[in-house]
Amino acid sequence: MIKANNVSICYRMTRDKIQSIKEYLVALIKHKVQYEEFRALDGVSFEIKKGEVVGIVGNNGAGKSTLLKVISGILKPAEGSLEIHGNVVPMLELGSGFDFDLTGRENIFLNGAILGYSESFLKEKYDEIVAFSELGDFINSPVRNYSSGMVMRLAFSIASMVSPDILIVDEILAVGDAAFQEKSYARMMELMSHGTTVLLVSHSIDQIRGICDRVIWLDHGKIVAIGEADEICDQYAQANALS
Repeated sequence: MIKANNVSICYRMTRDKIQSIKEYLVALIKHKVQYEEFRALDGVSFEIKKGEVVGIVGNNGAGKSTLLKVISGILKPAEGSLEIHGNVVPMLELGSGFDFDLTGRENIFLNGAILGYSESFLKEKYDEIVAFSELGDFINSPVRNYSSGMVMRLAFSIASMVSPDILIVDEILAVGDAAFQEKSYARMMELMSHGTTVLLVSHSIDQIRGICDRVIWLDHGKIVAIGEADEICDQYAQANALS
């Protein structure tokens, strides 16, 4: 389903301690801006088969979210190649496609369209989305009046209404209160049972261990190890305990 071959993502960062746009423009005109290359991903290669649930672990800045964005098509590799077979539904920054001046109902159709769902499909699933989100009458209120938890619940409800070929998940099982988290987890397990290929980033090693078949361990943009979930989780936990 997914094949990454020597994928790298590079950023140019200024070495100077420039504090404002004015300082940057002055330095740029005088040709005094110095750059250094930062490789968020560095030669990453792996293959993921249909129906696999693969966890991605690593400390902050390891490149986990960057890798998910590359697979989702948000970022394009600077080097290497990536093959994707099937449709991808990313659950990365939930609610990022919302217009906060519109109602929850209007955002179902707006965000659903961004995710590639047809209007007829969204009309068919509308009642199910609202019921899952538990928003009740708030669905007709502007999203600016929602709490952050309500926004996340609505966004998850929209994104999880289909059974995609590939599901990209970044720390979204912590959505809402404990009861909704449990319901979100059950929904994720339902998607997985239908043969969906899943990539999951989570800081919870127990969650990774309990859900995933295999694990990719990233550190500073490079793959440290790939293997069975229990084996890599043990290695990762041991490395963090020693650091």
